[in-house]
Amino acid sequence: MDIDDLTLDELRPLVAPLAAENAVFDGWTDMALTAAAEQLGIPPERARLLFPRGAVDMIDAWYASTDAAMAAAFPPDRIAKLKMRDRIRELVRFRLDHMAPVREAARRALAVLGLPQNLVSGTRLGWRAADAMWRLAGDTATDFNHYTKRVTLAGLYLSTLMVWLGDRSEDGVDTSTFLDRRIDDIMKIEVAKARWRSNAMYRPSLTRFLGRLRYPAV
Repeated sequence: MDIDDLTLDELRPLVAPLAAENAVFDGWTDMALTAAAEQLGIPPERARLLFPRGAVDMIDAWYASTDAAMAAAFPPDRIAKLKMRDRIRELVRFRLDHMAPVREAARRALAVLGLPQNLVSGTRLGWRAADAMWRLAGDTATDFNHYTKRVTLAGLYLSTLMVWLGDRSEDGVDTSTFLDRRIDDIMKIEVAKARWRSNAMYRPSLTRFLGRLRYPAV
């Protein structure tokens, strides 16, 4: 592979993980990007074209590379063998394990995305991660449930990520315990929602009631 022949879109997923490695020491800065470019053997000027918004675009591309690695690690036959709660757990755990070698870069990424001017980008990236996990888990919902599932999982993922960043327990047991507890909560909510939907036809309908008042049966 000749690095000089690659397009910007082809280069971006190659540069982003290297930028994350350097962000451990230099933060999500031009220094980290320059070091990544030198490792890959491309001019820093060309690397800057990959990320016109600087740190936010670098983090975006790094998160995208994590999404791609997760998808590659969980082909359909692997996912199919797991129960739904285990699918979500394994997907979240994979993301944490994938980021573990550059944990400080992950911490700095959250700090960047937490800035007021970056909140929209941070929310979008959290949604994208949750959507990628639900799709890999086999979710096919297209109604309002599609959105509530992703909002809930995005919150779970962010809260677990925060616990993980501060976890100093042996083998990360505190993170695992927290994650299992949160997934149990989500599964309870999903079961309750399923029961609510299955019983919908038996609940009183205000619309039908008002219709009968207006057009009483003869």
